[in-house]
Amino acid sequence: MPFSPYKILFFTLTLTGTFLAISSSSWVLAWIGLELNLMAFLPLISSKMNMLSSEAMLKYFLVQAIGSATIIFSTTLSFISPDSFLLLMSLALLLKTGSAPLHFWFPQIMEGMNWFHASMLMTIQKLAPMFLLSYMTSNMLCSYLIFTSALCSALVGAIGGLNQTSLRKILSFSSINHISWMLFSMMINETSWIIYFFLYTLITLSLTILFFSLQAYQFSNLTNSSKSPISKTISILSLFSLGGLPPFSGFLPKWIILQELITNSFNITLLILLSCSLVTLYFYIRLSISTLSLPTSRNMWESPNNKFSLLTSLSTSWNLFGLPLTSLLLIT
Repeated sequence: MPFSPYKILFFTLTLTGTFLAISSSSWVLAWIGLELNLMAFLPLISSKMNMLSSEAMLKYFLVQAIGSATIIFSTTLSFISPDSFLLLMSLALLLKTGSAPLHFWFPQIMEGMNWFHASMLMTIQKLAPMFLLSYMTSNMLCSYLIFTSALCSALVGAIGGLNQTSLRKILSFSSINHISWMLFSMMINETSWIIYFFLYTLITLSLTILFFSLQAYQFSNLTNSSKSPISKTISILSLFSLGGLPPFSGFLPKWIILQELITNSFNITLLILLSCSLVTLYFYIRLSISTLSLPTSRNMWESPNNKFSLLTSLSTSWNLFGLPLTSLLLIT
């Protein structure tokens, strides 16, 4: 059952581990928080009835165990070479967030999860490593490493989603692209990336709730004629919001980062981020055209799914909430 007591317990422990890692005053407590988060998240994504979930759990455990082992190994260098300690720690945290070029595990694990677990992987599971990474931007070598990873994430997130039709893989590559925005904003100030992460979380949750209510995992599910034109249109507009197309709500966090980058004269970085965002919008628009214009035949045994209709309407309305505000920003 999706809301059984033990799942609620493990979900609470996952949040507890995240907040423990964020609020810790030492690297030991931060590591304990990350491990508590990992150990509580694994039972959530495992399922005896679904082999893909079990495979995703095993892959996630192995990858996160490599990151945790790297953190433990780096502590042996803390007294010998502090720079090497910070570099290894940064690499381990970048691996845990799924940033490029250490992103190889992220789309594969996303493909084996349901929408609830996928939304957690894209939001809650990234929060603690991102906070710990923000503490290392003061070191020059770590800032260069984060800058390089942010550039790779922007390119991988844009190019990797071009030939995808799976909604979970598209969201995974979109998440990698959004990580690049957060890493660049992290190098400027802490407040901007927290605002970006908060708004990105709201948009991602609204999309996962929408796709869960429609039981859509492939773009072909959205083209099915059993889905109403309103649900198709809302799905496409929500994807446009995730891509940052003005004047939807997804443009708000990018608008904030754009102003920060312009103020700090990151002109080349800004050009790369905007170019990669245009690529992501290209495959959203390309797939949306086929969704709206090429409906498939309706299955007589298929009935529309109306679960969580109120929650779905409330969550998707957030993607259109930014219409008046971003319009005012563009005018001014």
